[in-house]
Amino acid sequence: MQGNTFGRVFRVTASGESYGPALVAVVDGVPPGVPITEAEVQADLNRRRPGQSSITSPRGETDVVKIITGVFDGYTTGAPVTLVIYNVDTKPFHVHQYAKVMQKVRPGHADYTFHIKYGRFRDWRGAGRSSGRETVCRVAAGAIAKKILQREGIEIRAYVKEMAGVKAPDHISWTDIQTKTETNIARCPDAEASKKMIEATLEAAKNGDTVGGIVEVIVKNCPAGLGEPVFDKMTATLAHAIMSIGAVRGIEFGDGFKEARALGSQNNDIPYYDQNGKVKFRSNRSGGMLGGITNGDDIVFRLAVKPTSTIRLDQDTINVIQKKNEQLSAETRRDPSIVPRVVPVVEAMAALTIVDQLMMWKGYSALSHGLEDGKQLGDYIADPVYKDKKDWD
Repeated sequence: MQGNTFGRVFRVTASGESYGPALVAVVDGVPPGVPITEAEVQADLNRRRPGQSSITSPRGETDVVKIITGVFDGYTTGAPVTLVIYNVDTKPFHVHQYAKVMQKVRPGHADYTFHIKYGRFRDWRGAGRSSGRETVCRVAAGAIAKKILQREGIEIRAYVKEMAGVKAPDHISWTDIQTKTETNIARCPDAEASKKMIEATLEAAKNGDTVGGIVEVIVKNCPAGLGEPVFDKMTATLAHAIMSIGAVRGIEFGDGFKEARALGSQNNDIPYYDQNGKVKFRSNRSGGMLGGITNGDDIVFRLAVKPTSTIRLDQDTINVIQKKNEQLSAETRRDPSIVPRVVPVVEAMAALTIVDQLMMWKGYSALSHGLEDGKQLGDYIADPVYKDKKDWD
């Protein structure tokens, strides 16, 4: 199984299954001297864990993290940081529930594709490696990335913009996103919308069904210059990171698909120098990235989260062992909506992406051009001293 490592300089390797003994994340490329505690990692894990509300799975995982390498006396040492989260709610009864349906493909799940790829050797307990449970590793590693971004003044916030067909207002203030997102189980900063979201989700759950939604992410104070122009655009790496989350079905940056229906004269973000000589933009339809490189404005993107595939309704399906059509009855635990639990996962993946790009950019800038602190490459090119090409040889 390939593809369990994310990042180039700041790298995360994750392993573990839904009903295995534990999940493990190894974070490599962490600089020394980053203050981090298990309690700080735990805070984000608590936002992701199941059983936290009436619209999440009743599985009783505590998601307690242990940092076993790479941290000494409260600070990272420069060695790989290893985080372990033990599974605790793996009673034989629950495993038996999955055993009853192991031969049957659960519609919407990865059962069929995993069967094709790994055959009888796949771990079918709670979807094994394809379970949303694997995101616990992302959140644990993301907590470290957030601490690095914190000292750079970069802040990442995500919130539920739509769930069960109920939409939050188009314009929500940054202050409300910061202070009100975590005040309700829908993780929507608008009180009226969150109430309706919860009611609609519980109604669907009462009928044995599930709902999806849309999460918006905003990154504040990200410097200009992050991202590479071709295959490693910031938009591309963020899309890779976000689309690697199992429940995510789509992503758009800035105005996204609205841009396809606009005129160029309506769509372009016009730059200008403010009174302090800093470049600003009169709008942010691009979502803070131009040519795949950050422009210093807020990074803004939205992602579509599908309804939880496990429902409490009988469905037609196939038996891949007996090779026949059958019916699948609901046997296992489920989230009426996965959307609120995706919020900390998305923040973590955005943080991992930005830290990796930031480290690559800082290394490129310092090593290739000897940039002084606070200067961009463009500052040197505009300087008369550097106009002659020989100065770059």
